[in-house]
Amino acid sequence: MKLVTFTHAGSTRAGVLTESGDIADIGSPMLDMLADGSLLERSQKALVGGVTIATGDVTVEAPVPRPPKVLAIGLNYRDHAEESGQPIPQRPVVFAKMPTCIVGPDHTIYIPRVSHAVDWEAELCFVIGKMARYVSAADATTHVAGYCAGNDVSVRDWQFHSPTWMMGKSFDTHGPIGPWLVTPDELDVADLGVRLYVNDDLKQDSNTNQLIFGIGEIIEYLSVGFTLEPGDVVFTGTPAGVGGARRPPQFLKPGDTVRVEIDGLGVLSNPVAEDPA
Repeated sequence: MKLVTFTHAGSTRAGVLTESGDIADIGSPMLDMLADGSLLERSQKALVGGVTIATGDVTVEAPVPRPPKVLAIGLNYRDHAEESGQPIPQRPVVFAKMPTCIVGPDHTIYIPRVSHAVDWEAELCFVIGKMARYVSAADATTHVAGYCAGNDVSVRDWQFHSPTWMMGKSFDTHGPIGPWLVTPDELDVADLGVRLYVNDDLKQDSNTNQLIFGIGEIIEYLSVGFTLEPGDVVFTGTPAGVGGARRPPQFLKPGDTVRVEIDGLGVLSNPVAEDPA
């Protein structure tokens, strides 16, 4: 199933994408149903007998608009570690993004007042569906609610203000995800094409089979340290082709459109503009 969060008639709630492209209305927020474990059952019921709404009549939001936690894995593709001049990691390189960075498809990515070194990073993301603590890699994917495309937008100069990277990774609007969550039964995420375009110019072109640490290994590692909760979003890393590694460097600018495509997960497209704040 493809699970979507949408706003219609002043209310934001979850739905299921139907074969005709409409949305079967589930009637409750995504995070609430992830938390109480009812998401899949209610999604199936909505597909059978729920009220449907035309996609053109809604605003599609981030699948989980305000996650409890947003975590990310750095340098998780060998070619990206090499282009960054970094050694191949021996364990996952974990950093955090603030939940307020999360936006959905078609939402504007803002260039902040303090920097114009705003870079792109196409990523496979997953959302936790069941609480996870000390989970083995073999059992880890049973804790995943679904997968989506993401763009780990990065303010490169601010990223290196400290070793944690967090400031440069957490600016408002710098965590687009979507356009929907695809449930794990729908696809094998170990072999998906990952592409990113800026204004239809292909910048990144790789495959999730190049991940150094897979989904199971990531969950096993994270869940040793802290509890993963329903609704947590994890960015799994980006392949080679980021703008900051190019010579000369290339960065997003107002008027651009950046598009992430991951096989089976749809297209995540966002315009770029100066921050109006």
